[in-house]
Amino acid sequence: MQNLYSELSPPVRRLMGPGPVEVDPRVLNAMSMPMLGQFDPHFTEYMNEVMSLYRGIFRTNNQWTMLVDGTARAGIEAVMVSLLSPGDKVLVPVFGRFGHLLCEIATRCKAEVIPIETTWGEVFDPQQIEDAIKKYQPKVLGCVQGDTSTTMAQPLAEIGKICRANGVMICVDATASITGMPLDTDDWQLDAVTAGLQKCLSGPPGIAPITINDQVAEVIRKRKHIELGIRPDGYEASDGEMISSNYFDLSMIMDYWSEARLNHHTEATSMLYAARECARIVLQEGWQNRFERHSITSEALVDGLRAMDLDVFGDVSNKMPNVTGVYIPKTVTGDKVRMEMLNDFGIEIGTSFGPLHGKIWRIGTMGFGCRKDNVLACLSALEMTLRRNGHSATAGSGVDAALAVYNRTPGQDAARARA
Repeated sequence: MQNLYSELSPPVRRLMGPGPVEVDPRVLNAMSMPMLGQFDPHFTEYMNEVMSLYRGIFRTNNQWTMLVDGTARAGIEAVMVSLLSPGDKVLVPVFGRFGHLLCEIATRCKAEVIPIETTWGEVFDPQQIEDAIKKYQPKVLGCVQGDTSTTMAQPLAEIGKICRANGVMICVDATASITGMPLDTDDWQLDAVTAGLQKCLSGPPGIAPITINDQVAEVIRKRKHIELGIRPDGYEASDGEMISSNYFDLSMIMDYWSEARLNHHTEATSMLYAARECARIVLQEGWQNRFERHSITSEALVDGLRAMDLDVFGDVSNKMPNVTGVYIPKTVTGDKVRMEMLNDFGIEIGTSFGPLHGKIWRIGTMGFGCRKDNVLACLSALEMTLRRNGHSATAGSGVDAALAVYNRTPGQDAARARA
């Protein structure tokens, strides 16, 4: 007889790495709502509400603002495989691991990929990108807004305008940054933006919000081919090359999200509920309150780390407000400290990749997890663990420094604790 496993009972953790992060309880509650058929009028109305809510999240009027089933990478791949034809030139400014990911996906689309690179811990000056655009004349610029591997955020306000002036479409991966820092799709003239729930939106990984403007949508429509078995009467295939992925074919996904309700796939119902609640919570909090909460928490964490004689990684003027890199002291073993924090205090922090592996830790303060109690608990646990491993730090110095930041803005703690 086959052995049965016990009921799931995962340990409770403070997820303070670069993601995934703690899921807001209101999102978990939304995910427990009853299943509906994908064309039930109540469900299609929820789809319409999701489109409206995410126009608010992306700060756009784009009609085609919707969800792609799959993790954040699914959104990136759907845009790229639907937009890029073999041989198209794609320019990618790489300042961390996820720039390399954009290159990887574009290469698999058989595009001609041109990476430009900078030192991890730095970002690009807009002039560098403009010079590369004029030199290589790409069809698309693929850019990450916030790369958690380096904790750096690439300023985008000028880059979208540069792309528009040079006839280049810009596709932005905002997975790690969206709602933790400003992103203005329309004002910054961004053509496509993709995201995920598992960072500042405080949801589970598994569905990817995206938005594309009319120019991108028109390019995709020219490649539209509907699969046999669901073609409507009067269907005529476009002259463009068929999009190489069925699952990520945005021309059909757009028809699914439109009034046509093309039966392209079965929607991930519980994930749609989660996405709806994530967006509703953000917009209810309001942008000023939300950005202030992330900014103040980042400042408190940075001051606390420095008070413990730790060095913050990278160009702090371009640091993401929702994740912080800190150099691992040479006197300790980074992975040993991380495991002791996890096992002894139930707190998870991250390491990094590539040239930064074993050199920095990454501490996330995102969305629902961007809270005073999380920061103080993390600093206290890190200090005690470091002292046990031979790094000298004054007892309580990190917590005291963080509290000094919070105490400068009295009366805000409740709002930060539960937005």
